[in-house]
Amino acid sequence: MANLTRDFFIALSNNEFLNASAKKWGFRLGAEQFVGGVDVEGTITTVKKLNEKGISCTVDNLGEFVTMKSESTEAKNKILSLIEKIHEEQVDCHISVKLTQLGLDIDEAFCIENMREIVDTANKYNIFINIDTEDYLHYDQTMRVLYLLLQDYSNIGTVIQSYFYHAEEDMDKLSNVRLRIVKGAYKESPNVAYQTKEEIDANFLKLAKKRLLGNAFTSIATHDHELINELKRFAQAENIDKTTFEFQMLYGFRTDMQEALAEEGYLFCTYVPFGHDWYGYFMRRLAERPQNINLIIKDQLYTGDNKLKTTPKVVATAAVTAAVISWICARRKK
Repeated sequence: MANLTRDFFIALSNNEFLNASAKKWGFRLGAEQFVGGVDVEGTITTVKKLNEKGISCTVDNLGEFVTMKSESTEAKNKILSLIEKIHEEQVDCHISVKLTQLGLDIDEAFCIENMREIVDTANKYNIFINIDTEDYLHYDQTMRVLYLLLQDYSNIGTVIQSYFYHAEEDMDKLSNVRLRIVKGAYKESPNVAYQTKEEIDANFLKLAKKRLLGNAFTSIATHDHELINELKRFAQAENIDKTTFEFQMLYGFRTDMQEALAEEGYLFCTYVPFGHDWYGYFMRRLAERPQNINLIIKDQLYTGDNKLKTTPKVVATAAVTAAVISWICARRKK
C-alpha cells in the first residue's frame, strides 16, 4: 500500500503537463501549508517568524530540471537576491540549492559558473550553501561539482541519502564537511538503492550515529519521531554536544514537534521552500510520507475550531484525495 502510494505521487511529480498547469492553479491543492512564500520578501517574513521561536531556516528556491539558460540565470539571480536579503535583515538562515535548476542539464561548466557566483557571494556574508542531492542520474555530476567548489570554499556542503547503497562510503569521504542526512525522495532502482522502509531507516540511523561521533556539523533531517527519539538517546548516552548537530524538518510538517525540539534545547532548522514552481516538490513530500494527505485534508476541510470550511479549495482537495484513493484501490485489485 505504502509503495503504491509513493509510486503514484512520484509519477505525478515527474509529469510535465501537471507541473506546467500547477503554476496556473496556484496553491489550490493546499500547497501553501508547505511553501514559505512566492517571493523573497514573503519568504523572509516566514523566516523571521520561525526565528522568533528559536528555529533557524534553510531556504530553497523551488524549481529543478531546467533546460534553458535564461531560466537558470533567473534562478541564480533570485538566489543572489535572497542572500543579500538574508544579510540585510540579519536573519538566521542559509540557502539550499539544486544544481539542475542552475544549469546542470544544460552545461556543467555553466552550472559551475552559476554556483561559484552564489557560493562566493554567500561566503562574503558567512552564509552556508547546501547542495541538495537529486536523483541518481545526477548524483556523480553533483559530487563532481561539490568537490570542485570545496577546493576554494568552506561554506558549502551537501546531502547524503540513506537509501543509496554507497551512502556511507560517500559520507566518509566528506567527514570534514557539513552534511544533511536524509532518507531520499526519488524512485530509484534496486540496483543502487534500498527499497523498503526498514532498510532505509536502519541505514539512516547508522549514518546519523556515525556522523554524531565525528567532527563535522550534521543536520539530521526526518519527521519520524521514533528515529528522532533514538538519536536523542544515542546523543545523550555518548555525551554528544548539542551544538554539533541539528534536527531538520520541512516547513509545514509536524510544527508542534519542531517547536518542542527547539524548546528542549536542540538546534533546529526548518527547510523553507518558496516560489511558484511548487508542484514537483509538493508531490514528492506526499510520496515520502502519505500521511501528509491527512494533514492537507484536515487543514483544508476544517477551521481551527473544527468547523467545516465551504471554500472551493475544499472541493479541490477532496476531489484529488478521492482520485488518489480510487487509484490505490484499483491497483490493489490487480
